[in-house]
Amino acid sequence: METGELTPKKLVVLIDADNASPNIVKALFQEVAKYGIATVRRAYGDWTGSHLKGWKDVLLSYAIQPIQQFGYTTGKNSTDSALIIDAMDLLYTRTFDGFCIVSSDSDFTRLASRIREAGLTVYGFGEEKTPKPFINACDKFIFTEILKSGVEEETKLNKPMSSHTLKGNTSLMNLLRNAVETSVDESGWAYLANVGQQIANQSPEFDPRLYGYSKLKELIKATTLFNIDERKDEKSPKIKLIYVQSIKRKKPAQKAVDANTNNL
Repeated sequence: METGELTPKKLVVLIDADNASPNIVKALFQEVAKYGIATVRRAYGDWTGSHLKGWKDVLLSYAIQPIQQFGYTTGKNSTDSALIIDAMDLLYTRTFDGFCIVSSDSDFTRLASRIREAGLTVYGFGEEKTPKPFINACDKFIFTEILKSGVEEETKLNKPMSSHTLKGNTSLMNLLRNAVETSVDESGWAYLANVGQQIANQSPEFDPRLYGYSKLKELIKATTLFNIDERKDEKSPKIKLIYVQSIKRKKPAQKAVDANTNNL
């Protein structure tokens, strides 16, 4: 019996434990759940060493399979190789819709690109220090500084920026305006979901939470530079469709123009 509901995406979550903190795991899987079901959960590292002892309880709580990889040679990261080999094996099964790669290591840039070439979605998770090539190789990249678990001190990541501060961020304003203008329909309005996709295409690491807002709509509204229109979905009246439109900049007042002309 058809229900009209979309089938959740089956995702592979591969964690470079040598390059990620166990403190983000709870928030990590909450984030992954927004995109699909974490069907495969694996964490890679040398579990015989003391540097990964903080992962033990987390592995059990979240049913993450630890993959042992001994460091055979000093200075060489065999963990990366093991993760890449497993990722390719899983890719060739053609049973998954996307991969979540948790690492701040640029060594996974080619892997992310290869998975995307196969038509699957790649979600990257890493620290803000993650090299740009790896970030751009992903369809979506989430900074792990945002993924906070437990009670932590307030940081710039969860303090909403003021309208003045947002408008002073030229890169952000250009990103939002370009995404909206690219997504406008014949009526001059842009469907917010399409705007979000355009932003992701241009800047995979974009996240409204970096500016203190939980949703793109809230961030756009805070800039005061866009009109927002909420419409009912004819097929599902309970669902609201959000559309946005750039507020046109006002031209100089005619009086000022006339005054300058008279002074000539």
